[in-house]
Amino acid sequence: MSSDREVPKDLFSKLRLIEVTTRKLSTAELFGNYRSVIKGQGLAFREVRPYLPGDDTRRIDWNVSARMNEPFVKVFTEEREMTVMLLVDVSRSLVFGTERAPKTEVAAEICALCAFSAIKHGDRVGLVLVSDIVERIVRPKRGDKHAMRVVREVFAAKPVSPGTN
Repeated sequence: MSSDREVPKDLFSKLRLIEVTTRKLSTAELFGNYRSVIKGQGLAFREVRPYLPGDDTRRIDWNVSARMNEPFVKVFTEEREMTVMLLVDVSRSLVFGTERAPKTEVAAEICALCAFSAIKHGDRVGLVLVSDIVERIVRPKRGDKHAMRVVREVFAAKPVSPGTN
């Protein structure tokens, strides 16, 4: 499962158009930087700063406070790393489409939008292509090149299982 599938030459221009369009959408203000709703201490220590009224007293760094003779609090950055797994149905029902585009192109556009948005925020993206069985798994990685591979895989997907509709 390590070799990249090739995109037919006629679809290459569509792939580039999808890349440009989805990059624009994934950087739009609508998506934001989706920080975690759950406020926590996080995993990474950022700094120690003087205590301000209203700060959580549980974050006071007693060692620094004792040395400096005034209260200091620890500040942490909120870290979260997500792995985004895209699950795409590649059964024969994906062959037809609407007037706008075949279902394979729409699926590739959606995957590209999700992949580029996740990559932009430092997350890893993986792909699972399924019909009535798991057809292909692309392990999660970071980077624009990997996001393009995910989109290429969706474009080039052909069901292997004979039992697909």
